[in-house]
Amino acid sequence: MNKHFLPFIAAAVILTAGCQSKSQSSAGATDKVALAAGETSADSTATSSETEQAPAVDVSKIKVADAKTILARKQVPILCYHQVRDWKPRDGKVGKDYIVEVQNFKNQVKMLADSGYHSILPDQLYAYLNTGAPLPSKPIMFTFDDTDMDQFTVAAPTLKKYGYKAVYFIMTVSIGKKGKFVDYMTKEQIKQLSDEGNVIGSHTYDHKNFKKYQGKDWEEQLDKPTKKLEEITGKKMTEFAYPFGLWNAEGIPELKKRGFRMAFSLADKRDQNDPLFTVRRIIASGYWSPRTLHNSIVKSF
Repeated sequence: MNKHFLPFIAAAVILTAGCQSKSQSSAGATDKVALAAGETSADSTATSSETEQAPAVDVSKIKVADAKTILARKQVPILCYHQVRDWKPRDGKVGKDYIVEVQNFKNQVKMLADSGYHSILPDQLYAYLNTGAPLPSKPIMFTFDDTDMDQFTVAAPTLKKYGYKAVYFIMTVSIGKKGKFVDYMTKEQIKQLSDEGNVIGSHTYDHKNFKKYQGKDWEEQLDKPTKKLEEITGKKMTEFAYPFGLWNAEGIPELKKRGFRMAFSLADKRDQNDPLFTVRRIIASGYWSPRTLHNSIVKSF
């Protein structure tokens, strides 16, 4: 495997395919606050996200609930972002689905804050799904895939402005790399995100399809990336995001064996036996206005 060539392969994958699912269609249901906020600028700072946060949870003492119990709980909206930058002439129709322009992203986050959404992290979600532990009103989770630099330079400061935290799923082949079209976060930047209270999760070594793993793939795509991320952050990796959102039931025991607690997909359905390892997300499309994003959240979750 040519490791010097892989970042460019990864960039091409991200630009043309992103993750698996197409954006969800917008829904008709919404609220007046969200609609109004979606059409305002992102200059003012909302404070609603800072006034009500989920309490810290000791997840080490939580017993995993049965699948039926977990599936019965109302799903928490989880957004999946990739690149946050302005569109360029080279960006194709499919690529734009995974690239949210900067002002649009800022408007989306402001809309969510103005609408009363509160960000949560995996510990809170894990406690809620297994025990029914309370969450703040209108909980939402922000996730980012693939290690793109703009997640650190644009997305993280925007979220911080509203008191929001996020989960960053890191593809380790790209750490510190500068590609022809995409630059990637450095080890120091990943560590900073973790130190500031965000969560770092695994997104494999080079985005290889999880459904095709066999033999050495488990070491290359799971073990080595996990070790590297734990060395960078000083924290145990417990969350995983499937490349392209694709998963198979046969691979879930391999994740459990390695200490992962939850895995995030992009599919419409969760596995009926292992819902913690098929947690649903929706891609926040680059074509969506704040209003459309809100409609999609209401419809999808």
